[in-house]
Amino acid sequence: MTLTLLVDPTVCPDREPGLQPWTPGHSEAHHVTIGYGRKVILTSSATVHSIEILNGGKLVIADSYRPILLRTKHILIGNRGQLHIGSPDCPYKGNLTISLFGRSDDTDTEHSYFGRKYIGVGTGGTLEIHGEKKLSWTFLNKTLHPGESEDNSYLFERGWGNRGIIVHVIDPKTGEVLHNDRFDTYRSKEESRRLAQYVDVVDNGMILAMMVNDEGSNNLEDSGILKPILYYTLRPQASISIVHLSNSTVLELAEPAEGWGPGDRLVLASTDYSMHQAEEFTILPCPACGPTQVKVQGKPVFLHMGEEVDGVDMRAEVGLLSRNILVRGEMEPGCYGNEACKFFAFDTFGGHVKRGFKSVHVSGVELQHMGQQSMGHYPVHFHMNGDVDQKGGYDPPTSVSDLSIHHTFSRCVTVHGSNGLLVKDVVGYDALGHCFFTEDGPEERNTFDHCLGLMIRAGTLLPSDRDSKMCRDITQGAFPGYVANPRQDCSATSTFWIANPNNNLINCAAAGSEETGFWFLFHHVPTGASEGMYSPGRSEHTPMGQFTNNRAHSNYRAGMILDNGVKTTQANDKDKRPFLSLVGARYGPHQDADPFKPLDGGKDGGTFPDDDGSRQEVKNSLFVGESENRGMPIPDNRIWGPGGPDLNGRTLPRGVDFPIRGMQIYDGPINVQNCTFRKYIALDGRHTSAFGFRLNNSWQSCPNNNVTDITFDDITSRVFFGEPGPWFNKMQMDGDKTTIFHDVDGSVSEYPGAFLVKEDNWLLRHPDCIDVPDWRAAICSGHYAQIYIQTRNPASLNMQMVKDEYPDRPLTLEGALGKKKHYQQFQPVVTLGKGYTVHWDQAAPAEITVWLINFNRNDWINVGLCYPPGTTFTIISDIHNRLTKQTRKTGVFMRTTQRDKINQSHLSRGYYYWEEDTGLLFLRVKAHNEKEDFAFCSVKGCERVKITAVIPKGSGPSDCMTQAYPLHAEMPIVDVPMPRKLPSAKLVRTALSLLVTSGTVHRFLKYLIKHLFKLFITDSYSIVIITSKGRLVTRGPWTRILELLGADKTLKLRGN
Repeated sequence: MTLTLLVDPTVCPDREPGLQPWTPGHSEAHHVTIGYGRKVILTSSATVHSIEILNGGKLVIADSYRPILLRTKHILIGNRGQLHIGSPDCPYKGNLTISLFGRSDDTDTEHSYFGRKYIGVGTGGTLEIHGEKKLSWTFLNKTLHPGESEDNSYLFERGWGNRGIIVHVIDPKTGEVLHNDRFDTYRSKEESRRLAQYVDVVDNGMILAMMVNDEGSNNLEDSGILKPILYYTLRPQASISIVHLSNSTVLELAEPAEGWGPGDRLVLASTDYSMHQAEEFTILPCPACGPTQVKVQGKPVFLHMGEEVDGVDMRAEVGLLSRNILVRGEMEPGCYGNEACKFFAFDTFGGHVKRGFKSVHVSGVELQHMGQQSMGHYPVHFHMNGDVDQKGGYDPPTSVSDLSIHHTFSRCVTVHGSNGLLVKDVVGYDALGHCFFTEDGPEERNTFDHCLGLMIRAGTLLPSDRDSKMCRDITQGAFPGYVANPRQDCSATSTFWIANPNNNLINCAAAGSEETGFWFLFHHVPTGASEGMYSPGRSEHTPMGQFTNNRAHSNYRAGMILDNGVKTTQANDKDKRPFLSLVGARYGPHQDADPFKPLDGGKDGGTFPDDDGSRQEVKNSLFVGESENRGMPIPDNRIWGPGGPDLNGRTLPRGVDFPIRGMQIYDGPINVQNCTFRKYIALDGRHTSAFGFRLNNSWQSCPNNNVTDITFDDITSRVFFGEPGPWFNKMQMDGDKTTIFHDVDGSVSEYPGAFLVKEDNWLLRHPDCIDVPDWRAAICSGHYAQIYIQTRNPASLNMQMVKDEYPDRPLTLEGALGKKKHYQQFQPVVTLGKGYTVHWDQAAPAEITVWLINFNRNDWINVGLCYPPGTTFTIISDIHNRLTKQTRKTGVFMRTTQRDKINQSHLSRGYYYWEEDTGLLFLRVKAHNEKEDFAFCSVKGCERVKITAVIPKGSGPSDCMTQAYPLHAEMPIVDVPMPRKLPSAKLVRTALSLLVTSGTVHRFLKYLIKHLFKLFITDSYSIVIITSKGRLVTRGPWTRILELLGADKTLKLRGN
């Protein structure tokens, strides 16, 4: 019988009838044009200057058993031109290398659009490249330790009966099992003699691995072979270690290594803080390996996790770098002749692939030394292609898949002005600049599926690509006099840089970048070639696409950021920063990206939210502070120190004293629900806590930041509000002083419904608040909101705000916006229903606008603002709609001679009282409209009071503290009773009873109330001091204080 395999020529492009053999030979001066319906097939290696395919021309690469190397400066596929290498149903199986040569300073005229050293697909061109299907990347399934050589273990399977000796003969150089056999030395002496003969003929120098399957000695001893052989009892599966092989390792993978073979290169990701612990390996032959094992040359230098640790999947990614189709750039030995040489010692002028096409599908390709440190020249670049899926008439949709893009000089995959592209199973490794990059802002519906990026370094192209040195040195595009602030303007290198939220990221891994893993940012208007493609602000309101099952680690700044934008205007004398520098932006998604339609979840709009009612939520999550993945010490590692529950050495994220925080509460509103915090262990000299706050924060803290259903596991400090010292600095910035959050169910503080506030913020405290000194916090009850006090003329002053109940505890604020702005903004959190006074370190501002933030209907506070004598006022109320930018006047304030009348204010008419003796202008600010739960402002807009003052010239600082108090001091009153403590409280407190004489009690209490902890007095004149944690010390600072107060020197403390 004869079987004939019929090959469909439409499936395998090199089988198409009518293809003419093409053997151009080798000449770097040979310009090739394939056009006018000519169809050719390249069957052998060639070198030409360039190849242009157009006007119906077609080039097909033969799937040959002999490797083919095609060298050229560029390949241009023009209108109706086609290049085919394999097809989706008939992938290319041979070994093909397309090598792009040339220098940036060549004398040839470069193409006006594609430049030099490229594969370019012009309008109407077709590019189809399909290599063999291989597993792109997977996970390490068993932890590798430094220097560990797993290859020395050979698995012996029970497959030949129940007894006897199994023998493997192993080549010590390659690790290959040359031969194996089994000898039933239990049943037969003949088998013993056969074993002896077998051993005799094994070549000298080979490794002989022998193991006993259950029992094999019954007929072995008489053979005389027992003495030179060491054997072991074999269970159903067992392994033996061969010490002769010492320079190879077997990797255990999470899935079969489909298509991986000897000679292939792979990369193993870091599982420590530093991305630089990624390692490359070459695969070796391994006949004994199972389908999920590969043997590689060498041993790991670093620790690579291959398991779940403390509930977190910390397995290292393993990416395949090799493919049977290689597109590479030929490189010079060093950098030459361009500005990039200031920052890189190596040649950065690689090849690139750019598309503006009829049809492009690329799969199974390796791209090495691609990309250039110049705009528009990237390893894979979809440039202004519009809709490339079914919406644009592409069937099947345009895609790139199963690619390896490594050691590149400018990005990995760039999507520019293109929508609906599928990027799947792509590995991007060791790249300069953002790796998976969307460029101008209008790019939507693109899907990144199962993509891996690691070792992503800074590049020079955009401010966001640059590191600190590049940011300072590259001033192109900046206005004269620009002084870079690298951490604000630049320093954003990311593995996934997503300029429009309506893109999909599924099963992707950001496994190491100089800054961030996933960064979603916003172009307020589209930039570059995409200018005018959407209306201003649309991207900030666009709902997110799918973001599912992604992971990030080993990124210096953050795993994911959903914030910020880029500067969309050119530099000028008012804003000297270069175009596309990093700037602030806020995300508020709405249905259909229409801010007038309902919210679509997501982030709040910041200080003045365009999207009242939106919030950030973290739910059903696990936070681990210091896991059992300890990392490893390396010679240049300056961040190795004690940590974790056992205080053993480990790598640390910043420094040995860096304050580790699980959830950093900032801005808001934030909702944290049903989360577990594990292994946050504070040390002497290092503050560690489950909840913390942004360091050195000038910004606000929202009283609607809520936490609920929180679980703690192996925690020494649940919360830490900060104190002056390393990393926290002086704690004098406004946001450092005004931190607050709401413990809805008491799972943090044990007091359901309580608020946690900074211990020295007396705008929020009352007599029944409970101090928690170790947290630098107080647990309080109350109704809280915010006022934003905007000042103009001048804007450079500092403000003091005093609660009438605590006149000796003012809060000093310097403003959130810096002293060079044309206006200033102060953002205190206040207790509702109370009275306050406001004072200045300069003459009072001529314009003050008080915004009511987080005020519900009928919420109010009374405010006395200090002004110089002789000041006159015009005061109105209005509602400002941030969305429509419209302001509507709602009322006026009339002067009254009776201070109490200010409490009779209503919507259209309010009253102010000018007390010239003290210099205080009193008025009540009150909300008259309903507010939604998480909105900052009312349903009608932000309610405001605007004060315009005519201040006498030459007036000094407007500080009325001395005149105001004690005249306007009030007795502290608890308006909202403290909640009952949970009966099943988990927070361990130590109670110390101090027995002192009655004569010292009051002096002692006065001292302690002023300086130390919360006290309770028993009827027996015992003082009970409540602390949140601590080791009982019976003699120490406390007893010395008591001795000073007259207590007996033999006094000791007693724990309860």
